[in-house]
Amino acid sequence: MKLYLIQTGDAVARQTTDFERPLSDQGRLNMEKLASLLSRVHLDATRVIHSGNTRARQTLEIFQWAATPERGRIEAREGLGPEDPVEPWLQEISGWEQPAVLVGHQPFLGKLVSRLVAGREEPPVVAFCPGTAVCLTKAEDGWSLCWMVPPELMKAMARY
Repeated sequence: MKLYLIQTGDAVARQTTDFERPLSDQGRLNMEKLASLLSRVHLDATRVIHSGNTRARQTLEIFQWAATPERGRIEAREGLGPEDPVEPWLQEISGWEQPAVLVGHQPFLGKLVSRLVAGREEPPVVAFCPGTAVCLTKAEDGWSLCWMVPPELMKAMARY
């Protein structure tokens, strides 16, 4: 079982509520580059869950190849916000057997990864920043980090 966690791209400056802030131009560009790279990985997610805010929806529009109805369910759900507790997700994820994508926010995603991989929220196992994707793999003995793609790596790859 694979779990893909994607932090939304960089948002515009705080001129509206945090929930309504859209992706910035750079955030959109970073997410397009990430989506292009990940399209080659064949995520094959049976469910895609996002926080429901504007930039999470925009991220899914960019990742539409991974979030089509024929591939699985797409849901906007509460509980993926920055300060939401991870416990409900730990219980839900433990019952999943098919690949899934979660599109959310920090520090929630970092705490979730740390709990799954290390059994604790602090210190963080990975350093998320806007536009980061992480893949976790679940085996019989628990979760492990499979790969991580931060925006800095995408910028470095563009130079080659």
